[in-house]
Amino acid sequence: MEKPEHHIFVCASFRAGGDPKGVCNKKGAINLLPYIEGEILDRGLNALVTSTGCMKGCDHGPVIVIYPDNLWYGNVENEEAVDKILDALEDGGTAEELLIQ
Repeated sequence: MEKPEHHIFVCASFRAGGDPKGVCNKKGAINLLPYIEGEILDRGLNALVTSTGCMKGCDHGPVIVIYPDNLWYGNVENEEAVDKILDALEDGGTAEELLIQ
């Protein structure tokens, strides 16, 4: 197995017991997963996308984290925001307006 260059984590708000109660889930983060996966393939990015449990970033939800870059993005509520993040990833930069500081 080839290790991906980037790992994209999408907060799905799941908590112990499997309850999806958090902000990211309520704002539709789960619905972005197929779009992100499709864009990774279409763009030929060497990346993997994974949904996660709660990342404790509810004030900024939905939250996406990219490793190994340790980039935390917030308010990723739609495909346009995802495109900004992936465009920056392709260019080796960051989507500054979405970064959680």
